[in-house]
Amino acid sequence: MGILSNISGKEAAKAFGKAGWQIMGQVGSHLVMTKPGERANLSIPQHKELSVGTLRSLIRSANLSVDDFLDLL
Repeated sequence: MGILSNISGKEAAKAFGKAGWQIMGQVGSHLVMTKPGERANLSIPQHKELSVGTLRSLIRSANLSVDDFLDLL
């Protein structure tokens, strides 16, 4: 299993985009992404560095594994 650290909100959004998630809009400092066929929305904070817990929660919501996410980076 890979290590999650020093990943910005912008980098995370790019990786989720490669997995088929599309930008729906922005609410404050959070980017909202949706994917056809998925019930959940991803709300990605646009911070310079995301906390590991927040990033793991986003990965779990996107139905990805940590290793799959790291491959998308």
